[in-house]
Amino acid sequence: MEFTARDKRRDSTHLTMMDKDPIVRSKPQKPLYLLKHQWNLARYHVQESFHLLRGREIVHLLHIGKTGGTAVKHAIKSNPITTAYLIRRHGHRTGLRHIPNGQRVVFFLRDPQTRFVSGFYSRLREGRPRFNNPWSAVERSIFERFPTPNALAHGLFSEDPEERRHAEQATRTIAHVRDSYMRWFESEEYLLSRLADIFFIGFQETLNDDFQKLKSKLGLPDSLALPDDDILAHRSPTDLDRKLDPEAVRNLRRWYDADYQLVEFCRRRAPQINAG
Repeated sequence: MEFTARDKRRDSTHLTMMDKDPIVRSKPQKPLYLLKHQWNLARYHVQESFHLLRGREIVHLLHIGKTGGTAVKHAIKSNPITTAYLIRRHGHRTGLRHIPNGQRVVFFLRDPQTRFVSGFYSRLREGRPRFNNPWSAVERSIFERFPTPNALAHGLFSEDPEERRHAEQATRTIAHVRDSYMRWFESEEYLLSRLADIFFIGFQETLNDDFQKLKSKLGLPDSLALPDDDILAHRSPTDLDRKLDPEAVRNLRRWYDADYQLVEFCRRRAPQINAG
């Protein structure tokens, strides 16, 4: 294998795959919500069958949090069908395991430490301005104790047991921060087993260039563009304190070790996959 996860612990830090059905949550769903979900599944099945009969391939766009997926999904929304492909845009709950074998998959990744910072500030501002999801009581106490991502990263391997415990709990609580890439890919072995289905791998750091390459490969119109609006793209404000000192960076590399390995593996494979 080209990479192996040095830390294979299946704990709440590095989450294993989501439930078989991405709609399943820890609490019961309202009947109307479940009915809408079943209706959408039936509609998607009919739509896919229609296009498969006409020789199109299904391409699934996974939405991995804080990697540029909101902007890409918005850009493709008006052009989900090309000569050769039907593009399905998914939410955060859908992982690689939910995509049928033989159907193609697109996803974007990002350096784990900048994704950590982006996820931290997304919840610090309660999702605004695109959303407005107030803090829980637990989140309020977290942000009072750790007002910056640098402070939280420092706490992860603090010599003070109490500080370390609070930092670990916070990192396992904050949306996006808590989600390892393994939430979407399950394990390195499973990703390797599905490489033939991977259609394109992009990266948030080169989002504009990679989107141009993706458009070309899918046969999307040249005029299609990523949104300039910060709200539509769900971008963080530019005036935030994103600084991470060397100790914070070291701590994040330890905490997200498996994610770093997966990103490096995908960076090596992306040129061949994207040109295929």
